[in-house]
Amino acid sequence: MALDDVVSWLCAQRPPDRPLIVAVDGRSGAGKSTLAGWLLDATPGATIVHTDDLAWHEPYFEWGQLLREGVLRPLHASEPVEFRPPAWIARGRDGAVTVPRGSAVVFIEGVGAAQRAAFDLVDVAVWVQSDSAQAERRGIERDVADGSNGDRDQSVAYWHEWMSYENPFLADDRPWDRAHLFIAGTPTVRLAPGQLAVRFP
Repeated sequence: MALDDVVSWLCAQRPPDRPLIVAVDGRSGAGKSTLAGWLLDATPGATIVHTDDLAWHEPYFEWGQLLREGVLRPLHASEPVEFRPPAWIARGRDGAVTVPRGSAVVFIEGVGAAQRAAFDLVDVAVWVQSDSAQAERRGIERDVADGSNGDRDQSVAYWHEWMSYENPFLADDRPWDRAHLFIAGTPTVRLAPGQLAVRFP
């Protein structure tokens, strides 16, 4: 399916009086950020919120209320978002999680974007399906390249620590059961530029 057709389908789901809220969820290394970037670039009036910003210095996967109250509720009221999570204030992090007034579509990207704790305020959930071994290789290589978690050994150790939280969270929450659209993050066939491997439930 062409990326532009996916965008057209998404935009057709927009409520009449507020932004469309699209959760882009999937396992670490699945390709969520890449997909969300493509969708952002192809969607007029779109904005993106990364759950990593909400999760910063919060307990693993215990930031659902921050997403719900700090981001999604204002969007449902057609209000702009200017949210400073508590950890940002406590640790002196500058800036805020922002969504400008008048955004047509807001993509919420990250592991847990479609989690149960805030899902009733999400319009469309996209699950990015991936092969776990390929996602792990890709995720570790990404972390090594940007140095976010140290050298290779440190990146591998951090990945395994993260998975010790991510795997049980996903097994319990099962966000894929709530997905409106599945997109292959590690497709098994070669796709032409601008094409996605898509499945509707």
